Amino acid sequence: MDFGAVFQTNPPSARVVQLSQLAEAHGFSHVWTFDSHLLWQEPYVLHSAILGATRRITVGPFVTNPATRDWTVTASVFATLNEMYGNRTVCGIGRGDSAVRVTNGAPTTLATLREAVHVIRELGSSRSVEHRGATLRFPWSRGSELEVWVAAYGPKALQLAGEVADGFILQLADVDVARWMIETVRDAAANVGRDPDDVTICVAAPAYVGDDLQHQREQSRWFGGMVGNHVADIVARYGDSGAVPQVLTDYIAGRTGYDYNSHGKAGNDHVDFVPDEIVDRFCLLGPVEAHVAKLRELADLGVDQFAAYVMHDDKEETLRQYGEHVIPALAEHVAAKS
Repeated sequence: MDFGAVFQTNPPSARVVQLSQLAEAHGFSHVWTFDSHLLWQEPYVLHSAILGATRRITVGPFVTNPATRDWTVTASVFATLNEMYGNRTVCGIGRGDSAVRVTNGAPTTLATLREAVHVIRELGSSRSVEHRGATLRFPWSRGSELEVWVAAYGPKALQLAGEVADGFILQLADVDVARWMIETVRDAAANVGRDPDDVTICVAAPAYVGDDLQHQREQSRWFGGMVGNHVADIVARYGDSGAVPQVLTDYIAGRTGYDYNSHGKAGNDHVDFVPDEIVDRFCLLGPVEAHVAKLRELADLGVDQFAAYVMHDDKEETLRQYGEHVIPALAEHVAAKS
């Protein structure tokens, strides 16, 4: 299993670069950042600085969207970063949440997302693509390779991920929900003739290593509110039963709204509707042993990467504990002599 670290691009920007260097030193393979241009600093500027300050880490947005940026501009960013630093980027993308809602926009349609995935991947991989009635290509790009991973929750979005994505991003670590969603994605891949194993499975959730479970819950409760935004969209479209596992739809019954000014913040003051049970199921909390046990369950489901949201008050210690204990426990063990 690979490991990613997800950071918010809060100032000072040097701090994000420093945490990325620390993640690399502790054995993480990926660094991801939010992409919400009003709430946080511009991620792609930070990505360039992170790549320049590290040697092997892969970086990408978690996640961008087709609405706030022209697709050809997005692809150009990745192709440029790959030319500058080698092929060390990946594009995480979804329909759009905070980046579009804060500006009173709305998530894109799945048809738009599908087309954007194709255009961004082709251009970002130094290939030509048909777009808006023309054949486009970056004449300056040679040898760039870009994978596009799709974040999804609802049935149709999961189907899209299985059909066209290089990777599937699931932003919660509930084992039962993950099992259902991973199977849905793999079935969709098989139904269009793809090898389901060709779709990289990435599960992401807050990770906090320590002994004060209640404090960890309070630092991570924001995540249930964030997930609830997407679940509310699904419920509005499909109703509250049948389309997704009941555990997802039940807990948002007490949800009365969402303030994006507190989006992704440990001090989020309007997520009281998220019970401890959901926090525990969605996140990785507690001592090292609890993290390792849950990650092994996810690995058994075929999860290829766990991306840890490191957005609490003890970032360095959690990165250290993962580097010294968790990541080695999930690594393939090779004997020096047999």
